[in-house]
Amino acid sequence: RRKLLTQAGLSFSVMAPPVDEEKLKAGATGLAPGTLAQMLAAEKALAVAATEPRSWVIGADQVLDLDGAILNKPRSLGEAAAHLARLQGKTHVLVTAIVCAHEGAIAWRHLGSVAMTMRKLSDKDIDAYLAAIGEDALTSVGAYKIEGRGIRLFEAISGDYFTVLGLPLLPLLNFLRTVNEVGP
Repeated sequence: RRKLLTQAGLSFSVMAPPVDEEKLKAGATGLAPGTLAQMLAAEKALAVAATEPRSWVIGADQVLDLDGAILNKPRSLGEAAAHLARLQGKTHVLVTAIVCAHEGAIAWRHLGSVAMTMRKLSDKDIDAYLAAIGEDALTSVGAYKIEGRGIRLFEAISGDYFTVLGLPLLPLLNFLRTVNEVGP
């Protein structure tokens, strides 16, 4: 997300939100993936906005929905392999929520989703992919990075590229133009 904002020419600073995401998720069982993603993005943005009330604060979150089951970021390479084994040969949906908070309130929100069909993979394919990307697999809910070697895992992607990367950039830029925070 940082790289996308930088490449778009935006000036910003990054602050880790003081929220316990696992606790929030535990208290939100049964929520639809989009509702969960929006709730997490809003909590993150509001937590930072509480310390920076005059700034426009962007919060984002991404949820992977596989036939109604939500997958979280893997905590180990073994868990990453299990994620990829579950996803291979199937279509899953990445739901990305983004919100902007200002002066203690959510001023704007957007929800995007992308259908992603992973090709059939063998255990050898999964092992080779994880050997190639290593710990980077732990930074994504699906254990893949489509902006690199991970694109080779897929046979079809239907939706916005930036939404897959976790930041629906065009809707965000459109909003920031309406509040005069970004020029043409």
